[in-house]
Amino acid sequence: MRGAVAGMVAVLSLLAAAAAPPSAQGIQPSPHAATSAVRPAIVWRPIPFGARRKAEMAAYSARHYGTRTWRLTDPKVIVEHYTAGLTFQGAWNTFASNTRHDGELPGTCAHFVIDRDGTIYQLVPLGTRCRHAVGMNYTAIGIEHVGTSDAMVLGDKAQMRSSLRLTLWLMQTFHIGIRNVIGHNETLYSPFRYERVPSWHCLVHADFPHPAMHVYRQRLRALAKSRGVAVGPGPHWVNVYGC
Repeated sequence: MRGAVAGMVAVLSLLAAAAAPPSAQGIQPSPHAATSAVRPAIVWRPIPFGARRKAEMAAYSARHYGTRTWRLTDPKVIVEHYTAGLTFQGAWNTFASNTRHDGELPGTCAHFVIDRDGTIYQLVPLGTRCRHAVGMNYTAIGIEHVGTSDAMVLGDKAQMRSSLRLTLWLMQTFHIGIRNVIGHNETLYSPFRYERVPSWHCLVHADFPHPAMHVYRQRLRALAKSRGVAVGPGPHWVNVYGC
């Protein structure tokens, strides 16, 4: 009887994996990933990211990080953003357009966008680099939230519920501690910030500065505690370029 039950569990697990979107199947988790990770519902809505855009990302990486690759391997940081717009479609269109940003290609993108109703959309496989934060794209997963301010995002219960669950799942999957869950504005002070172009050393956006992320990390820690997940100590800030 126990053997039959075990066999049925194995079959159900295989069926669940086959039903997952291509991006989820392509994840390369840390060998230390927690077994209690709970994957939230994710809608696969990919932006165009073909050979040309991959080549642009590889060239960008060579200029800014010293290695010619478009691949994101063993990410160490999760960066939280907001879109500065009010619709998911508007954000998707911006990222899909592959328009020059700061004079360079590829255009900006993020791995995930969370809509106001809490729907989580994945736009790019987690093994692919996205341009979402200067100095961090070589090692960071980007999460965008549809909204025009930190307060709007933090005050949206549905969006926040999805955001915290997605972030915790990514933390567990890639063995990322809470100290490396940071806002875009906080990237200036991350020990992982690395930028080879001097004029870009201090480039950053205003979204999710320390006060907003203090609230976010408190909520994230509370969720982790409720699930019995250890997330480690808070951030250790440095100022690599004296910004």
